[in-house]
Amino acid sequence: MDNLITIVNKLQDAFTSLGVHMQLDLPQIAVVGGQSAGKSSVLENFVGKDFLPRGSGIVTRRPLILQLINGVTEHGEFLHCKGKKFTSFDEIRKEIEDETDRVTGSNKGISNIPINLRVYSPHVLNLTLIDLPGLTKVAIGDQPVDIEQQIKQMIFQFIRKETCLILAVTPANTDLANSDALKLAKEVDPQGVRTIGVITKLDLMDEGTDARDILENKLLPLRRGYIGVVNRSQKDIEGRKDIHQALAAERKFFLSHPSYRHMADRLGTPYLQRVLNQQLTNHIRDTLPGLRDKLQKQMLTLEKEVEEFKHFQPGDASIKTKAMLQMIQQLQSDFERTIEGSGSALVNTNELSGGAKINRIFHERLRFEIVKMACDEKELRREISFAIRNIHGIRVGLFTPDMAFEAIVKRQIALLKEPVIKCVDLVVQELSVVVRMCTAKMSRYPRLREETERIITTHVRQREHSCKEQILLLIDFELAYMNTNHEDFIGFANAQNKSENANKTGTRQLGNQVIRKGHMVIQNLGIMKGGSRPYWFVLTSESISWYKDEDEKEKKFMLPLDGLKLRDIEQGFMSMSRRVTFALFSPDGRNVYKDYKQLELSCETVEDVESWKASFLRAGVYPEKQETQENGDEEGQEQQSASEESSTDPQLERQVETIRNLVDSYMKIVTKTTRDMVPKAIMMLIINNAKDFINGELLAHLYASGDQSQMMEESAESATRREEMLRMYRACKDALQIIGDVSMATVSQPLPPPVKNDWLPSGLDNPRLSPPSPGAPRKPAPTAQGTMGGRNPPLPPASGRPAPAIPNRPGGGAPPLPGGRPGGALPPPMLPSRR
Repeated sequence: MDNLITIVNKLQDAFTSLGVHMQLDLPQIAVVGGQSAGKSSVLENFVGKDFLPRGSGIVTRRPLILQLINGVTEHGEFLHCKGKKFTSFDEIRKEIEDETDRVTGSNKGISNIPINLRVYSPHVLNLTLIDLPGLTKVAIGDQPVDIEQQIKQMIFQFIRKETCLILAVTPANTDLANSDALKLAKEVDPQGVRTIGVITKLDLMDEGTDARDILENKLLPLRRGYIGVVNRSQKDIEGRKDIHQALAAERKFFLSHPSYRHMADRLGTPYLQRVLNQQLTNHIRDTLPGLRDKLQKQMLTLEKEVEEFKHFQPGDASIKTKAMLQMIQQLQSDFERTIEGSGSALVNTNELSGGAKINRIFHERLRFEIVKMACDEKELRREISFAIRNIHGIRVGLFTPDMAFEAIVKRQIALLKEPVIKCVDLVVQELSVVVRMCTAKMSRYPRLREETERIITTHVRQREHSCKEQILLLIDFELAYMNTNHEDFIGFANAQNKSENANKTGTRQLGNQVIRKGHMVIQNLGIMKGGSRPYWFVLTSESISWYKDEDEKEKKFMLPLDGLKLRDIEQGFMSMSRRVTFALFSPDGRNVYKDYKQLELSCETVEDVESWKASFLRAGVYPEKQETQENGDEEGQEQQSASEESSTDPQLERQVETIRNLVDSYMKIVTKTTRDMVPKAIMMLIINNAKDFINGELLAHLYASGDQSQMMEESAESATRREEMLRMYRACKDALQIIGDVSMATVSQPLPPPVKNDWLPSGLDNPRLSPPSPGAPRKPAPTAQGTMGGRNPPLPPASGRPAPAIPNRPGGGAPPLPGGRPGGALPPPMLPSRR
């Protein structure tokens, strides 16, 4: 049976020797009790030596994991002092004190970091115990104000585990119903399956009182019962009384005491040690199957992760070459999937990235940048007026000059260079992000990752320069020849007849189709009026509406888009909001929404705002152009007066209007062609070329860039992680082998039947359940009256026969009779049925 405890110790050795912290709860016994309840003295009695710190107040300030191992020699070992054997138990005590002070300080501080101590001795049975700090109420020294709560949390950290037996230590000279140890044990073990009661200081009870009813498990019963012990007094400790003499005195006390002599064989420290050994062995036997399952699951998880590490040798060039080829193939696949899109589980669900973001740049951002660069209407008409008059010169023009149309159109086409170049920059920037994301799997080899990113980025930059040249060449094509015979061009006749109002609004007849839906916040409404909260907005080609939520059942307002413009709103210095804001307003100054001149809308990010602006462009709502202010010099005054004079010439006004309509018609053709050709050029010259380069030429460039052995050197973090994974794998494998050697033919004693243990919450309210107070004579327990509601089991008859044996303990009284009893026999014990 002791081999099972040895197996658990081997498991702990398998993990600790490799420096592995496995998430496995190995069976052990936690000693719980109040301050100065005698927990440390019980442990010292097990070992037979003085080795634990002593003093007043809280002495145990860190958990002590004590492994008792039956061996030939007598010595101790600490986990933090590997390889060092302590043959003097005074040195062990000093090392515990020093290690405690090292972490908690020397002024009564506490810590939940355990101290691991292993004691080898021929006088001990194999046990694994945890000495926990005693419960205290008032903070002293460096202890925090919530010292009681912190100690409770530390205790719960150990006793909450199902594999942990609880040794609840309570002094006999205190009220058992107020025991802190039993209260904590009841919270985590309400059925009492894991709780063993220990009654200390039996020799300190007042004369005439005893704890017989408690030790016989009649008063405040526990499923596993109670065991009484007598520890050394403080005088004995200070007088350096030998523990073996103390154990002999304990034995003599129980044999000579009239209340305990009939159960002396079931009391005392040696019996407690044997019971704990038996209970821990049974507990280990019960938990080993679950422990094996956990290890097997962890083994399967680790096998997948360490498959590539099993036969890895850092100096093997063939393995490095194979790893590099596999990573380049993975990079090719990831880059292709990121650009073209995929339905894999690795798709980004938080934001647009890769091909989706490039698609938005092509179809939303490019359009927005082109519309944003358009000239202000008033400025454009003034330029047309000057062009017409300068072309006529001194003559009076009778016809509209087509040269004015060509001059204005060329100026407008030349403005397209800036947005198309910006589109290329945005695409290249996103490609760089994609490359960094795809090479993240090479982080194990930082030099390979750095070289791969450098080669790909250099190639993309070269293609960027070529792409910009080709796109600017497209703009030069448009500047080279004005195709006024284009099928979409309105011509001079239609330009003169076109309605002026339709031209100025700039709206497109799309029908009332839905363009976009999404959440935005109305910033310029007060909180009481519904502002500062998100609404569900629906943008169509004619209006924008907002609802309470996305169900679109409760409409708040519908705003027509006729004549509206967009403008950015700068956040003030004192503004606490981090949202990005833009506004809808009317250029003629009318109210847009109720009493507000503008409707201020905000989104979380700049990208969301730009996307909404692009959607408004599709609905014909254009951004506001910042008018440049003249300096007031003579030239500006002459231009202003000339413009005013031109407005009085009706013939010039008609010519200006005609040119304006022609320019608008031709620029629609040019911008449509540009929006179509620029994405195609970028796809061909940059993106597709980059994919071909990665698939066909990247590997050759890597081989030509330098020494592959240096390039394939592991990072320190990856090497550490690999070693850690291999250690965990070996520890799991060794642990499974150790458990596999266990013979499951060992015989374990059955768990005692359950008892009625609901006395803890109500024990203080029932005076019959409290043990006798010190100094008062012991009263016999009341006899059963045949009612099933009594808390106490019936007393044995007055024949002087000893009490029945406590379940799960050898020796003592006669065993219970099986089956039905004869008529004159004792009635069966009154025990509640199992739930």
